[in-house]
Amino acid sequence: MLQTTPAGDTPKPILQLVGVRKTFGGFNAVEGIDLDVREGEFLTIVGPSGSGKTTLLRMLAGMDTPTEGNITLHGELINDMPPNKRPTCLVFQSLALFPHKSVGENIAFPLKVKGVDAATRKARALELMRVVRLPENYYDKNVMKCSGGERQRVALARAFAYDPQVLFFDEPLSALDYKLKKALEKELKDLHRETGKTFIYITHSLEEAMVMSDRIGVMRAGRLVQVGTPEEIYGAPVDRFVSEFVGEVNTIKVKRGTDGTWDGVDVPGRFTVRPPQDGATLDEAFVVIRPEYMRFLGPGDTAENRIEGTVYNEYSLGSRIQYQIRVGSGAGEKVMLVELSRSRALPPGADRAVTLGWDAADAFTLGS
Repeated sequence: MLQTTPAGDTPKPILQLVGVRKTFGGFNAVEGIDLDVREGEFLTIVGPSGSGKTTLLRMLAGMDTPTEGNITLHGELINDMPPNKRPTCLVFQSLALFPHKSVGENIAFPLKVKGVDAATRKARALELMRVVRLPENYYDKNVMKCSGGERQRVALARAFAYDPQVLFFDEPLSALDYKLKKALEKELKDLHRETGKTFIYITHSLEEAMVMSDRIGVMRAGRLVQVGTPEEIYGAPVDRFVSEFVGEVNTIKVKRGTDGTWDGVDVPGRFTVRPPQDGATLDEAFVVIRPEYMRFLGPGDTAENRIEGTVYNEYSLGSRIQYQIRVGSGAGEKVMLVELSRSRALPPGADRAVTLGWDAADAFTLGS
């Protein structure tokens, strides 16, 4: 959920990028990015490998310098400012903890560098341990005797010890097991809310981004394709790349007839299609439907759009069931996905003829 501000107030940008580009030889790793990062927000940058998200993070953290464009922090140009001079901190994927030091010594290290006295360092380290939910008796424990999740908390506490205005995260949860990762996602979101710091998080995992973020930026080939709330990214993608990267989708190619109706190209049928969200006039388009918006139709059930198919397979997703439905035949066969709660699941069995339905308002229309 987006953080709220008092009525009439606009969230202030803490970081601004204008025309930022990074070139390595003849390769443009990041191309012409414009972005305002709001103070106190949790912004996540997602994208496939090679999309430029890590290069972007390195420029924000001061580890790389933009080839073109400007990065400002509170209005001050920081293109050439080294990392140790910026009021920011980067939590690495590798965590970069000191293996020979204790938990407390790792957390207090930034304060030691600043010349803070030993008693104050320890008091602050213990305070941060409470913030990240580490037991007080871990202060003298060697950090390498901690579990992966505990070391992750140590790295977070050490980052907070710098008292940064902005915290950068470079895929910090990627090496953790699923259960621990889910727990730490929630804890990171809690820490963000409790501290009010600005978080900029890099990941290839859409699920992480959807759980934690106020806004998500989707990168492709060095460009930010779309920036918006999780709801906007998921429910109103700007193109097929974003729609398919951000969760599973069913895509049907359609062509407008001379009478204004839409006929299926890769799926037989005539369809009711809502206009593209960008207002474009198209003769050919792609109708994109999330699996959870499709339903099975029984006798007497109605839907604006329907297609016939056969159940091919089903998968348990815990509280939900996903079905693979084959429609068409031969070279024109296409697989559609339907996702339902267990309470609405089909009776067991395979190779069942079914009718799929959805309404135009539950789909979105894209030109590319």
